[in-house]
Amino acid sequence: MSRTLVQPVGQKRLTNVAVVRLRKTGQRFEIACFPNKVLSWRTRVEKDLDEVLQSHTVYSNVSKGVLAKSKDLTKAFGTDDLTKICVEILEKGELQVSGKEREAQLSSQFRDIATIVMEKTINPETRRPYTMTMIERLMHEIHFAVDPNLTSKEQALKVIKKLIEHFPIKRAPLTARFTAPKSNLAGLMEKLDEWNAIVISKDESGSQSSLVCEIEPSILHSCEERLKDVQGRVEVLSVSAHAEGGSSTDQYDNVEDNVEKVHSVPATKEAAAIAQLSETMQKQSLSSEVESQGQALGKNQKRCKECAIVVEDKSYRDHCKSSWHKHNYTRNKNGLPPLSQEECLIEIEMAESNRGMKDYDY
Repeated sequence: MSRTLVQPVGQKRLTNVAVVRLRKTGQRFEIACFPNKVLSWRTRVEKDLDEVLQSHTVYSNVSKGVLAKSKDLTKAFGTDDLTKICVEILEKGELQVSGKEREAQLSSQFRDIATIVMEKTINPETRRPYTMTMIERLMHEIHFAVDPNLTSKEQALKVIKKLIEHFPIKRAPLTARFTAPKSNLAGLMEKLDEWNAIVISKDESGSQSSLVCEIEPSILHSCEERLKDVQGRVEVLSVSAHAEGGSSTDQYDNVEDNVEKVHSVPATKEAAAIAQLSETMQKQSLSSEVESQGQALGKNQKRCKECAIVVEDKSYRDHCKSSWHKHNYTRNKNGLPPLSQEECLIEIEMAESNRGMKDYDY
């Protein structure tokens, strides 16, 4: 008869524990934390240590429940204060992530990158953005792999450069307003011609002449320095300019056949001008609403930039600890727009349901 101990294979261990590990002086030290709290602590969203740690205990092996020896702690950290040791491990340690959690994180970051690429690119023929499904398909075709050590925005910019080399896609132009004195208008026009800028509208009513133009995003940083000699300045109105209408889906099935059509004829300037003027008016109206709302704030109210809402001073701290604020903080860090509370709850529930369905995938 076999003496092998039979253990249940369906048993889940440490399902609600995130382990942070730190190696020091040849020893391994671990602490048990709550899931999704370690990153919040490191980004200074969560400041309450009790909300991060399961217990103020240092282990040599969390899964086996083996505590670290006091002499090893004193030798490695120079103190026996468990709270200080836990904080150091929390700051410098490596978060241990399971295979399924890592897969879920990479999948979520892949969708965030695809969203940024969709917002910053257009079809050169229709001047409209591609659909999310189309962008994800193109990213798979160039064999893109997510790097968890880089932000979503950095990886999105690299993806755009690769997509431009193989497919009919380009960066969406930037809508900006150039202002200069009337005496220097000729010099400003010469510089806009050098930048191949498309003039949408011109205003010479006041002492300053203003031009609303479309330019390439890559030359934005050098615009202010080059405008010093004409006493001009630049103001960004829209980060990505798209034509009116929905996403471009007419080339979804035959994108490989259109690789040679990258330099096709773009839309007419009149249609682009109408689209840009309407978008500019919408941006200006939104900015005026935000300014008026900011002026209407009372002394007992604060504005949350990540969630784009106004919160009372008493409940502002509780709001910053909510999952809604933390989710929008992550989206803001990755360059994504904020979600409402209902949209945030739906997205979190969908992510949890997808993660739960993968546990039953054989």
